[in-house]
Amino acid sequence: MYNNMCHMRTASIREVRHDFGRILEWVTNGEEVAITKRRETVARLLPARRRKTKRAKIPDVAARLHKVFGQKVITDEEMKRVLDDSRGSY
Repeated sequence: MYNNMCHMRTASIREVRHDFGRILEWVTNGEEVAITKRRETVARLLPARRRKTKRAKIPDVAARLHKVFGQKVITDEEMKRVLDDSRGSY
């Protein structure tokens, strides 16, 4: 029978206490670490699963403008008039 334990790194409780940084580096690199007490495995440290990040919904501005204004196109003259009328009111 195939045993996954043979490919797992091991560290004694003493090693975990005194050299946790090195063991944490193993786990950070994706390795599983068996923690042993008197050569008996008492725990396993596993790398955390990466959470899938949810993409923020980006509003569809073009669809919203089309819904509000339809196919209307504002000419340069109309835009200039609107800007001139509103100048200084803010």
